[in-house]
Amino acid sequence: MPLPADRRVNGPRLRTLLGSWQRRGPAYQALADALRGLTRSGTLPLATRLPSEREVADALGVSRTTVTAAYDLLRDEGFLVSRRGSGTVTTLPAHAGDRAPARLGTVDDGLVDLSAAAPAAPPQLATACAAALDALPRHATGAGYVPLGLPELRAAVAERYTRRGVPTGPDQVLITTGGQQAIHLLASAFAGPGDRAVVEHPTYPHAIDAVRAAGARAVPVPVTPQGTDLDLLESTVRQSAPRLVYLVPDHHNPTGTSLSAAGRERVRDLARRTRTVVVGDETLVDLRLDGPELAPFAGAGRGTDRYVVCVGSASKSFWGGLRVGWVRGHPDLVGALAQRRAHVDLGTSVLDQLVTVELLAQADEIVAQRRTALREQRDALTGLLARELPDWRLTVPAGGLSTWVDLGAPVSTALAALAHGHGVRIAPGPAFGVDGTFDDHLRVPFSQPVDALRRAVDGLAAAWAALGGASPVRASGGQPALV
Repeated sequence: MPLPADRRVNGPRLRTLLGSWQRRGPAYQALADALRGLTRSGTLPLATRLPSEREVADALGVSRTTVTAAYDLLRDEGFLVSRRGSGTVTTLPAHAGDRAPARLGTVDDGLVDLSAAAPAAPPQLATACAAALDALPRHATGAGYVPLGLPELRAAVAERYTRRGVPTGPDQVLITTGGQQAIHLLASAFAGPGDRAVVEHPTYPHAIDAVRAAGARAVPVPVTPQGTDLDLLESTVRQSAPRLVYLVPDHHNPTGTSLSAAGRERVRDLARRTRTVVVGDETLVDLRLDGPELAPFAGAGRGTDRYVVCVGSASKSFWGGLRVGWVRGHPDLVGALAQRRAHVDLGTSVLDQLVTVELLAQADEIVAQRRTALREQRDALTGLLARELPDWRLTVPAGGLSTWVDLGAPVSTALAALAHGHGVRIAPGPAFGVDGTFDDHLRVPFSQPVDALRRAVDGLAAAWAALGGASPVRASGGQPALV
């Protein structure tokens, strides 16, 4: 059964999205191809109400007959559905909207694992662990259950925000078992069965999982090459009244884009005006590789704490093996989430928290080293892709851990399956969407050493050749980890 419309685009907006759609051949076929491509890529999200045929004809300067024929063709193919009272709404053919599952738990089987956009531990980890063991006896006399987090770690995280220009007290910080638990707690606290939660499209797969685990429906808003479509975000929030909005404002996973300072202010203003909770996942905030530092998502933190919530993690700045994350929000929210987490656990590992305290004390040195390594790896990867796979289109990201590659054809799932046989584990594009789109894209991380990236590109090139360059086929393969 088709989903109800979550948003509407008007004629001028659709004209902008279509861009230069005209080509040789029947005009209706060219228009249908362009609309189909926008839907498959997620630029035109599913459950979007399109303008009337007359409005499209006026906006594009074509005959109404051309638009009618294009709409009819897409209805026959299953990319549009028309219903009384709802107009014409984007959808996907039966079974095309099945999202690729996201499963963790890879093993060291000799493959280059590009399914996880996550770096190895820094060299300072060993000394931080030794210092944490020295500090442990002070905490070992208690029961070890600290639902809010160790006071010293909460203070260190609060100081981290304050140094970035967001005055924060320890009572505004909740320590969680990784950033994923923070996202899960927030999704379950604000959204429930039948509710809507807005997510960027594409986005971090396990955020989609957290929304669905709460019984809510993930409503997508596209991420363009310039970043999140804020016009469509505003209209979606107004029309669908979501309980929660989840964004990755810094070096977005998987596209690598970042919200501008003006965009961040616009999002904060939207949260205030609509009283909608907006979660900014800042897991990648430290990994700025080019250009000035990004403005903090929470702004000055005044007057928005009830609606603008930040999630952070030690995983990307330090190491994923430290299951330490945090929430920065209003003290009332922090207390409520600490009570809610009792359904999952009674607190984060004390030893991991002590290690994170030590690493935060050395954060400037560690992050500088990490940025230098990632910059080298990013440049190596993009150079290798340009040389070995010149038909792939990508933008060099200014930070983060991955690049989002446009393959030019809907073959990502097949390519990922074939790559497994050529020594590479990689996540197909549809894993980052809510509805089976993005099969023409592939996330390629640069978090591995250069030698591993070289082997990975060789394997991807071999898989691409075996695929025939861009011929859509079906193949089976193991499911990757996605972080």
